Amino acid sequence: MQERQPIAVIGLGYVGLCVAAALAESGFDVVGVDKAAGLVDDLGRGVVRSREPGVADTARRALSEGRLRATTDYAAVADAEVVVITVGTPVTPDLKLADAQLRGACTELARHLRAGQLVICKSTVPPGTTRDLVLPLLEGGGLEAGRDFRLAFCPERLAEGTALADLRALPIVVGGLDERSTAEAAEFWQKSLNVPAIPQDTLEAAEIVKLADNWWIDLNIALANELARFCSLFGVDVLDVISAANSIKKGNGNVNILLPSVGVGGSCLTKDPWMVWQTAARHGLTVRTPEVGRLSNDEMPAYTARLVLDDLAERGLDPKTATVAVLGLAFKNNTGDLRETPVKGVVDELAAAGVRLRAYDPMVEPDQAEELFGLRPGDSLTETVRGADCVAVLALHKEFEDIDFAALPVADSCLVLDGRAYYPKEKIAMLRELGYRYRGIGR
Repeated sequence: MQERQPIAVIGLGYVGLCVAAALAESGFDVVGVDKAAGLVDDLGRGVVRSREPGVADTARRALSEGRLRATTDYAAVADAEVVVITVGTPVTPDLKLADAQLRGACTELARHLRAGQLVICKSTVPPGTTRDLVLPLLEGGGLEAGRDFRLAFCPERLAEGTALADLRALPIVVGGLDERSTAEAAEFWQKSLNVPAIPQDTLEAAEIVKLADNWWIDLNIALANELARFCSLFGVDVLDVISAANSIKKGNGNVNILLPSVGVGGSCLTKDPWMVWQTAARHGLTVRTPEVGRLSNDEMPAYTARLVLDDLAERGLDPKTATVAVLGLAFKNNTGDLRETPVKGVVDELAAAGVRLRAYDPMVEPDQAEELFGLRPGDSLTETVRGADCVAVLALHKEFEDIDFAALPVADSCLVLDGRAYYPKEKIAMLRELGYRYRGIGR
């Protein structure tokens, strides 16, 4: 265990709560600052609503043991030796950084900043933001960065479903305002989470690392999705093609085409490539791949809905009399996160065609799902699929892995639409033996 060094985490959303819980578990005294009074009140009562595996239990233990507390009062940061900024940084409809939360946090922090503190920004931003926005706002309180306090950028690189494990295992990228800031930030993460640090020469280099990761991931998925659509022209299983293609060595590893799916969602992949595109345009550079990847992936929900509608047509079923049961509303397997979920696009397309829709997802908050989809999830899988002409598996949560399809009370010749389950050929053959039809993305 580390000594009980005081740490402040500003912003207790998805990333902030993960970071705060992990640091508290490592033995630090952590105060979380958030302007959402309801969230702070919940945490004060030991109520943690995160569905990220392990986070709620870890945070509750830290709260009960006094190693973690939450407040709306920024004055609490004055006692901290390290301040970590993890507020949300979405993009606006015209694809620019929505910096209100970041501006607000830095303005408030400046009022309570004291000499000797290390400030680490983890909120994803376009390159130049820490230097051009965060730095002057923090110095607005009268202290000078580099002389009075240290400033570094350390991008968050967590994946939904494995966030705590990622925090404890992935190298931390560190770029400071100066060498001392870089060194202190690297030492902090190495000691607090026992992970290696990868120093960068500048703040901007560290900011770009996160964008580069998600730029690559989104573009790779776009390749997989377009490859799937291409394979479907020839009745070829895209998973066979990807497996074979990935067997060739290239660079320091192998070709690594990711898997196609119903689409891309979440708060990072859907905005970070646009940050790259917008920043490049602002500096007079045209970069095409961020836009291409985003537009391609955004087509997948409509493509997925068309697979269902085409199958209904093949069976002579009128969409207005057909029932589709959607299993999984979240944007990926084994998470309850509905942010930018591509399933919304599928549901909207099917609803526009007049399809009767039902849904089941035990991992999402029913009220949030109803608000987003206009459709309240059912209480059980069995009742959701009763009489369904299609069962669309759009997020394969663990609860869905062992579905007894033979026992489901579905309609005759029901379609299993595989949006993210990646059923092996043996499973597909079994489904067909049971009387189901099967369609997948590129399969």
